[in-house]
Amino acid sequence: MAISVKIDDDLKSRIHRLAGLQQRSAHWLMREALEQYVAREEARESFKEEALASWTAFQETGLHLTGAEIRVWLDSWGTEAETDAPPCHD
Repeated sequence: MAISVKIDDDLKSRIHRLAGLQQRSAHWLMREALEQYVAREEARESFKEEALASWTAFQETGLHLTGAEIRVWLDSWGTEAETDAPPCHD
């Protein structure tokens, strides 16, 4: 499925200049930019969905960890005393 995108002359010139510098086609450069943008936005949406699900679970159960508990756990990473994640609590 082909999609047309209208861009102004300034952006078109910038794309062609950059494509020339990178020895790529303007088409390749635009596809790469779109791929990276879509992947980044999909990741952002996934993060928001996960955060909302976590918030909902917290509201339903009250289970949580404090910032201090998380910091202690993270500080143990990569050390001889590395621990598993602490259990959530009320």
